[in-house]
Amino acid sequence: MSRRRVDRQELNRSEELNGKTVCLILGIGFLLIGIAGFAAPALLGMHLSATHSVIHLVSGAAAAWIGWKGSLSAAKTFCIVFGLVYLGLGIAGFVAGTDGAPTSGHPGPSDARMLKVIPGVFEVGTADHVVHILLGGVFLLGGLMTRAAGTVRPVRT
Repeated sequence: MSRRRVDRQELNRSEELNGKTVCLILGIGFLLIGIAGFAAPALLGMHLSATHSVIHLVSGAAAAWIGWKGSLSAAKTFCIVFGLVYLGLGIAGFVAGTDGAPTSGHPGPSDARMLKVIPGVFEVGTADHVVHILLGGVFLLGGLMTRAAGTVRPVRT
């Protein structure tokens, strides 16, 4: 097999890993933040209630599993859907958030853009909105850059 043929195969294989890689890396990150949220609910100015931390643990486990064992199309779909949900949550926070303090039973800073998704249970502030938009963008980009299994992008010679 020629060196050029091997390079094409390696290039195609590495391009196909985008969605799975994003799921695995961000899934592990979500798991770590989920655990940290129980110990430090106001970590980096965020509002990590027990419910918020459980959401991070569940979504992190799902993302990591899809990144590790899921199919390429499952990773692509997860990244796109999860990216849109997180982008939507972050944007909604900036648009609909109001001045207030968290009421979800944990100490946290008052926030000019507090969004009380479920008042007293799941509330997010400005720092959360920024993180949600950034992570949503990374997930969405990972999903959009992932080609469906079996498709091959032409390689210029």
